[in-house]
Amino acid sequence: MTELGFDLVQLARIGYILVAALYALFAIYLLIAWKGGKPGATLLLAMLAGASWGGLSAAALAFDGSFLMLSAAVADVVRGAAWYLFVLILIGGGRLVRPLSGLAVAASLIVVLQLSAIVFAAAGWTVAGDPIRLQTMASLLASVFGLVLIEQFYRSLPVDARWAFKPLALGLVAVFGFDLYLFAEGSLFLRLDPATWSVRGLAHVLVLPLIGMSVARNPSWKMRISVSRDVVFHSSALLISGLYLLLVAGAGYYVRYFGGDWGRAFQVALLFAGLLSLAAVLFSASLRARLRVWLNKHLFPYRYDYRNQWLGFTAALAAAGSNLSPGESVIKALGDLVESPGGWLWLREGSGRFHLQARLNAPETDASEPAEGSLAGFLERSGWILNMEEFRARRTLYADLTLPEWLSRLPDAWLVVPLSSVGSLIGFVILHPPRVAVDVNWEVLDLLKTAQQQAASYLGQVRASEALLEARKFDAFNKMSAFVVHDLKNLVAQMSLLLKNAERHRDNPEFQKDMLDTVAHVEGRMRGLMSQLLEKTSFDQKRPVDIAETMRRIVQGKRALRPLVQLTVKQSTSVMAYAERLERILGHIVQNALDATDEDGIVAVDVSVSERGEALIEVSDTGVGMSEVFIREQLFKPFQSTKKSGMGIGAFETRQYIHELGGKIKVTSEPGQGTVVSVLLPGCDTAGSTAEIG
Repeated sequence: MTELGFDLVQLARIGYILVAALYALFAIYLLIAWKGGKPGATLLLAMLAGASWGGLSAAALAFDGSFLMLSAAVADVVRGAAWYLFVLILIGGGRLVRPLSGLAVAASLIVVLQLSAIVFAAAGWTVAGDPIRLQTMASLLASVFGLVLIEQFYRSLPVDARWAFKPLALGLVAVFGFDLYLFAEGSLFLRLDPATWSVRGLAHVLVLPLIGMSVARNPSWKMRISVSRDVVFHSSALLISGLYLLLVAGAGYYVRYFGGDWGRAFQVALLFAGLLSLAAVLFSASLRARLRVWLNKHLFPYRYDYRNQWLGFTAALAAAGSNLSPGESVIKALGDLVESPGGWLWLREGSGRFHLQARLNAPETDASEPAEGSLAGFLERSGWILNMEEFRARRTLYADLTLPEWLSRLPDAWLVVPLSSVGSLIGFVILHPPRVAVDVNWEVLDLLKTAQQQAASYLGQVRASEALLEARKFDAFNKMSAFVVHDLKNLVAQMSLLLKNAERHRDNPEFQKDMLDTVAHVEGRMRGLMSQLLEKTSFDQKRPVDIAETMRRIVQGKRALRPLVQLTVKQSTSVMAYAERLERILGHIVQNALDATDEDGIVAVDVSVSERGEALIEVSDTGVGMSEVFIREQLFKPFQSTKKSGMGIGAFETRQYIHELGGKIKVTSEPGQGTVVSVLLPGCDTAGSTAEIG
């Protein structure tokens, strides 16, 4: 061992005493916090070995005994071996790597080499005349291997897992790096540097907080580290104050050194100003509060279990529709976060004002707030949660806010939580005071701010869904109205044809009878259509509908039109359908055939049953016909028609409803050759009758 001066001995002794005391205290703490697990047990062993090394080194410096020196050297080797073992267990994922693996074998050999070097030195053996030369070389090799081991461990970690191990890796690199410098210089100059060696203990003390940080970040080591927030706050404040004083002292020394005669005077003035500034800062409540919040945010676990809070909040929102409305669910979800039993919800309406939309365990109120008002403007600009108690006690924090009169008079108003979505205020919730006292600190405010965004998004989706549902209702009503108007148009066309034919056949008693029957049929159909519009429903209930009877009613209703429709029923069956709608779309096919055919032409309807029991309706005519391109590209498209008074939705509705019933429609036509429309509908009753009507 190199010769040390008295001051360096004292410094080294202080360092090793600190190592022994602090490592022992940390080992006791780890023992209390240990919940089982190899990493935790090995770390505890490393702490105990470090404490033993520090104690033996301090004793050897105090009593200068060869046995104590030898024991301290052995303890140093054991300490390094414990760190090797700890890192090897971490590399093995919580289990020691295979004993015969390269790293484990190398670690074992280095430990054996170090112990052998100590034995040789104790026996008086020398290397090149130096009794500790071999011991220095072995320690140097041990330091290099320690750095290699840390590098292998850190490199093997996934990128997202390195955060938890970074303080430990940094601390061990610092320890082994310090020893590398110490023993490399000793090997080079054949003696250890006294000054460097004297602070070796202090270097090990400085890395202890880094080890503690990694223990706190790695619960898988089966240890739970918890430090009082007040202790950390005061320690951090003391550390910052110390660094500040060192900076001021350094500046003062610089001024004194370069300032000539006035340097000392200026140094005193600078130190006085620095101490005065420090006192002002330390006694500033706002700055202390900011420091406390910063430390709580960045160094400690949060007060809430955010996973459970978020699951509970989501579950509360999902409860809408059972016993609570969406607005009541939002009030309850936000209230549960701060133990509030209820409150009110205001939402922005199309008029630009915020109106009460829901309340939970709260009295009724007719208050509303304009969007350009002071409260709404403040909530939208700042996004702050307004604490009514804080507003009354420290109004200066809300300098530009003037409370509306209705809010000042609202009983039990506690927190005003804005609901913002995509930077826009869509509403706000006013909560009742909590069931128990709740400290509305930064953590509560952060939780509420995050939750209100989710609540606002939820309410926005609910309102969008309601608007979409309303739009779909209007769309369905408009579609129904279009179909009804189309049927009215066809009925009006029938009446026009009746009037036209009446001029020629008004003296024919049979025509008069048919005309009266047709008018009665049209009047009944128009009354039914008007009822559909008034009742906002298009159709009656689905039921078996006999196809033959339906076609007979259709033909009967068109007896006054020319040419007469010829109906042939070969075999009939029933289909499950809305009777009125099915009659309407089949009547539309027949009416189109009549419209396309001259009075001396032919319109025929054949009703039969396919081999699979399906109803088959064929409507043929000898009218003008259609081209294949027209059938493919225009016939069934809505709002396209070749008729002057046509609306272009009859054929569209026909095909749509036939497809809804699971049926098929086929159109065969040629220009000038007429058209055949075949409709195939799934039958619900294959038993039928055969009849022919000419």
